[in-house]
Amino acid sequence: MRTIRRGDRGAAVAEIRAVLRTLELLPAFPPAAGALDGAEFDQQTELAIRTFQQSRGLSADGRVGEETWQALEAARWRLGSRTLYHALPDPLVGDDVRQLQERLLEMGYDVGRADAIYGTRTARAVATFQREVGLSPDGACGPQTMHALRRLGRKVTGGAPLALREIAKLYGSGRALVGKTIVIDPGHGGPDLGATVPEGLLRWTEADLAFDLALRLEGRLAAAGMRVYLTRGPSPEHELTDRERAQLANDLGADLFISLHIDRHRNPQAHGVATYHYGTDSGVTSTVGERLAGLVQREIVVRTGLGNCQTHAKTWELLRLTRMPAVRVEVGYLTSPEDRARLVDPHFRDRVVEAVMAAVQRMYYPVEDDVPTGSIDVSSIRAAVAATTTV
Repeated sequence: MRTIRRGDRGAAVAEIRAVLRTLELLPAFPPAAGALDGAEFDQQTELAIRTFQQSRGLSADGRVGEETWQALEAARWRLGSRTLYHALPDPLVGDDVRQLQERLLEMGYDVGRADAIYGTRTARAVATFQREVGLSPDGACGPQTMHALRRLGRKVTGGAPLALREIAKLYGSGRALVGKTIVIDPGHGGPDLGATVPEGLLRWTEADLAFDLALRLEGRLAAAGMRVYLTRGPSPEHELTDRERAQLANDLGADLFISLHIDRHRNPQAHGVATYHYGTDSGVTSTVGERLAGLVQREIVVRTGLGNCQTHAKTWELLRLTRMPAVRVEVGYLTSPEDRARLVDPHFRDRVVEAVMAAVQRMYYPVEDDVPTGSIDVSSIRAAVAATTTV
């Protein structure tokens, strides 16, 4: 879709403003007789969109692109405002679905991740709940099911069952990396080069540097015995959407997903590394994804000296739709002269890769057996695997 921004007019802008008023991000007022209310994307609308984007973990640029539009569409709905059911081929999507999933998670039912999509797993969890409270287990959430949900107290709080399931699956697979599957996602690609900075006769692009990092990481992890897949080649014909990248990882049954990016900012003083994991403003998070983000962040900071911009919870599709622990890493700022000088150095990129590999290995250590950040000798992981495979 065409990005809608400040200065635009029309029915789409009026619809955007209507949703923002529903969310109380714009003041409610009656339109003038015969007027198309809110037909201009003005400064007030831009500020409201930025506030909405920040609350949803989206990039707060004040513009309405595909991802922000979908988030606004989802935000129209509140739990109980419509009957929810498993629809094929286009499932119902909305905040009401996410609220239902979060409530079911709090009660101990397995809906997987609260991805706001009313899929098979959610319908199955609803049917299980209905069966337990004596309702017809049709898997649809209508008035009777809503009444039962409101009437019953919580079994557990904070989404603990989801965390326990994630942790059990992770540690149940053993400490070794051999045989585990990881998807590495070099950001951008195709006509989208991401951040781009000319420097003399050279032009550094985020897409190229991210792909180089992905290739180096692929080689190291493959040598450690992992099954490694990349979401794109060096020059794909088109850029995959985040939804397509997440679906690829799901189809492969990946154990981990790591997306590599390099940031940019109009202020050249902006610098450092940041890592993102799935999490909502209501506190529901991927516990294992959060742990992976923390390990990646700390290892990169200690091994490279990049500034620490911390870890953050986001609801980006790439993190929300993946069924395995997933993180997105912004490895420095290409627009920072200091970070750029490091990123264009192949030896520095090797240190970044070693940091990520160390974090991946530490993911499979039980917390009580974890080791200090920066202490793992990455080459010993490969040597240990090689010795095992030659016996």
